[in-house]
Amino acid sequence: MNASPLDAIAKAFDGGNAIPYLGPGLLSLDGAGAQVPDSHIALVGHLTSKSSVPHKVRNNLSAAAQFIENFKHRSTVTHAMTEAFSADAQPTSLHTLLMRIPVLPLVVHAWYDDLPQKALRSRSSWGMVQGVSQSEHFGDWVYYYASDGTYAGVEADRSYVDWKTLLYQPLGSVWPAHNYLVSDSDFVEVLTEIDIQTPIPDSVQEIRKGRSFVFLGCRFSTQLERLFAHQIVKRSSEKHWAILPEDTTPNEARFLEQHNIERISMSLNEFVAELSKKQHFE
Repeated sequence: MNASPLDAIAKAFDGGNAIPYLGPGLLSLDGAGAQVPDSHIALVGHLTSKSSVPHKVRNNLSAAAQFIENFKHRSTVTHAMTEAFSADAQPTSLHTLLMRIPVLPLVVHAWYDDLPQKALRSRSSWGMVQGVSQSEHFGDWVYYYASDGTYAGVEADRSYVDWKTLLYQPLGSVWPAHNYLVSDSDFVEVLTEIDIQTPIPDSVQEIRKGRSFVFLGCRFSTQLERLFAHQIVKRSSEKHWAILPEDTTPNEARFLEQHNIERISMSLNEFVAELSKKQHFE
């Protein structure tokens, strides 16, 4: 393993020029995935264990959530999602490592758990911006929350400027307010506008300029995963990295090439061990 990509990542983090982009695969570390769903398949399995859905959508998370929403009300989906992510799982070693970085202007978290919030409590100045469902908050794309979970506004560019770290959760999160983008209708609303960046907070658009993304625990095998990542990294740096030990699909390989995302074939455990050795993180 050539250490130079890790050196480049450590240097970018050290200068405040790297943005962690966290996916559900992060929960594979330290047993966290045994407590909360760590994949689309695990989550749709939880939802369909609570409400029956047609066989053809049983393994499709957004379609299954939409069926439940249509026939058993949106509140049923929200309740099942909250139940799935309410276990007292603790931040993994990678969460802890990342939150020790002295200059961390932005963290993107593309899953529904609250482990980043828990890890961020070691920092003194941070807040959250989360995607919200149009079915529950019509006319609003995101809500901002302070670190104690109190509501900070719809357009908290008036608030985020006082935070040294902004946690962006485009799909929502179990904490503090049970916001979830999960059903087909949730995504249709967002994707209708996302190409012109309307659902992407102005604060995120500003902070990402000139910075590189480091994808951790992410796959790009579904169109939704690729679309969200594509829109979030727009107008950022021309260089990014992904820790991705598994073989890529043809769609993933094309996506990585399109965005100049260098794939580093090592496990997350190896990444934690190697990055922890870097002088910047001691």
